[in-house]
Amino acid sequence: MGNILLGLLPALMWGIQPIVMQKIGGKATNQQMGMSMGALLFSLGILIFHQPDAWTWNLIISSFLCGLVWSYGQINQIKSFHLIGVSKAMPISTGAQLIGTALFGVLYFGEWQTTMQYVLGITALVLIIIGVTCTAYQEKSGEDSKEGQNMKKGLIILALSTVGMVLYAVIPRIAGISGWDAVFPQAVGMLVGAIILCHFEEKPDIWGKKSFQNIATGLVFAVANIGLLLSNEANGVAVGFTLSQMNVVVSTLGGFFFLHEVKTKKELWITIAGLALVVIGGILIGLTKA
Repeated sequence: MGNILLGLLPALMWGIQPIVMQKIGGKATNQQMGMSMGALLFSLGILIFHQPDAWTWNLIISSFLCGLVWSYGQINQIKSFHLIGVSKAMPISTGAQLIGTALFGVLYFGEWQTTMQYVLGITALVLIIIGVTCTAYQEKSGEDSKEGQNMKKGLIILALSTVGMVLYAVIPRIAGISGWDAVFPQAVGMLVGAIILCHFEEKPDIWGKKSFQNIATGLVFAVANIGLLLSNEANGVAVGFTLSQMNVVVSTLGGFFFLHEVKTKKELWITIAGLALVVIGGILIGLTKA
């Protein structure tokens, strides 16, 4: 039971991360900088208790690059929150990441070898695609309306975000580095990437008050990240990965109840149905890793 609760820790923390972020507020640049600073502060604490056996160039460069692509993915995800809301953006983002990492695993790493893995995996991808389509449903919203335009922009931005998030997930595996060893150099890359990307935005205000308040968001993210590493050790990657994906339930429901994001009754039920499909798809993908 304790291991399962540990496995749900990253789901809870990643789920409340966008809620905390939106409650604190600020520009996308403030939120990005705050997250990066919080992650770096947390990584310094980890560094005191865990240091790599050797600081190799492979570890440093790969981890730093991992942090850079995370910054690209994260700032675009944050922009999508401002456009379409957390309750719409998170299921789409999570579903797209599940599809991206699964396809990368199949095409690059050759993870699916058996017929059952292909059956489970393809079924999962179909369910996730249907589920994501459901969560993006808008009732009586023409393409030329403000809501329709925001949704189109949000989907494009989430596609860009997915590229960064998928690379963030797969680079450590390609490089063959430990998640624990990567925590500090990765966080440095996150902060450097945030500073660079934020300077491309209009009036970034990266060192403003809201940036420092959003350090709390970064700490929430960092706890989730460490929780996943601990869960993977205790439960195995298949269970740890699957449980972590339950964050989409927390963030979507949190968008309804804590951020008061408005949906019609029909949109709400279709979103919940889509959310269930994304979760089932995530579980099936986890089973292919068993």
